[in-house]
Amino acid sequence: MLVEVKVPVFSESVSEGTLLTWHKKPGEKVSRGDLLIDIETDKVVLEVTALQDGVLSEVRKGEGEIVTSEEVVGVIDTEATAGAAAPAAQAPDAQAAQPAQAHAAPVEGLSPAVRKMVAETGVNPADVAGSGKGGRVTKGDVIAHLEGGAPAAAASEAKAVPSAPTAPSGVPVTLPAGERPEQRVPMTRIRARIAERLKEAQNTAAILTTYNEVNMQPVMDLRKRYQDEFVKKHGIKLGFMSFFVRAAVEALKAYPIINASVEGKDIIYHGYFDIGIAVASERGLVVPIIRDADGKSLAQIEKEIGEYAAKARAGKLTLEDMTGGTFSITNGGTFGSMMSTPILNQPQSAILGMHNIYERAVVENGQIVARPMMYLALSYDHRIIDGREAVLFLVGIKKALEDPARLLLDL
Repeated sequence: MLVEVKVPVFSESVSEGTLLTWHKKPGEKVSRGDLLIDIETDKVVLEVTALQDGVLSEVRKGEGEIVTSEEVVGVIDTEATAGAAAPAAQAPDAQAAQPAQAHAAPVEGLSPAVRKMVAETGVNPADVAGSGKGGRVTKGDVIAHLEGGAPAAAASEAKAVPSAPTAPSGVPVTLPAGERPEQRVPMTRIRARIAERLKEAQNTAAILTTYNEVNMQPVMDLRKRYQDEFVKKHGIKLGFMSFFVRAAVEALKAYPIINASVEGKDIIYHGYFDIGIAVASERGLVVPIIRDADGKSLAQIEKEIGEYAAKARAGKLTLEDMTGGTFSITNGGTFGSMMSTPILNQPQSAILGMHNIYERAVVENGQIVARPMMYLALSYDHRIIDGREAVLFLVGIKKALEDPARLLLDL
């Protein structure tokens, strides 16, 4: 029996995706639940698994090609045996598929971008000197090989730029050797969508940012005092973010306009508190949502944040994880930022920016003392939020963090 491998049903806001990677080759045995392909949309990377045991007998869409919702990209033969793929297992363009088949063995271990490049150019990866980690062949190595067949010695002199969380496909960008090297790398769908949404926010909202600072000593003392007991009971460390989430929820209750959004000429007030937490991943910044945060304990919040961070690193966040949200928090302090102006995550009307904790001299009761201080930034849509509400909201967060008992006593 032939079983079709189909693209998952996309959400209404997603029209198409890019087939990133085939994890199985034509003629290879697959088992039910095996990962077959990765599909990148403008929001997440989706994984498609095998629905039946059998052999991958046909591949209709190759890596890098555009796919649509429920499109058939391959076929599994449940009655075939491994190594005996049907003739249809070749790509639609048999001539174009020949280089990829010829390099089937060396292609193992290459990144999706490099596999696509060697398939398109006909380069044998075995002939390319790899300058990546462990001798891995990079796109720069392939380009250098095409430009002049660079030997291993020349390849080792290539200028490597360390990979960043937003690097396409999470692969290090390696520039070819030369006085003024350049490399053109297309944006991933997720990066392009991030760029589109951020520019849309700038063009639509009247974004203004207000600042304050908070003494983190009370929260740090509380964490230090109860950390061991907290870990023992809940199996996770007590971090700073859960305090900020709880403080934000209490401030949102006091100033509901901060939790609202604009729809046309209407203001939508939300009677629930779904807090987005910005998380850095190799494919870009993603914002999973802690839903109904007002009803969750510090431990529950910390666990959810930890789970989302792990899913983001593994590229397993779902559309549901990131859909919605009434307010967001981003922590640039993780990377050492001292001050920034976060940009809105529309249709939300405000976002809180946390920063690095740095011991500074402050005046308390007429005395100069050293305290662990953090700058806070609140960017907001001035179309519906006035400066008064924004400033008082930030002051409310400051008060809650400098006196954490307020969070427990609902003050």
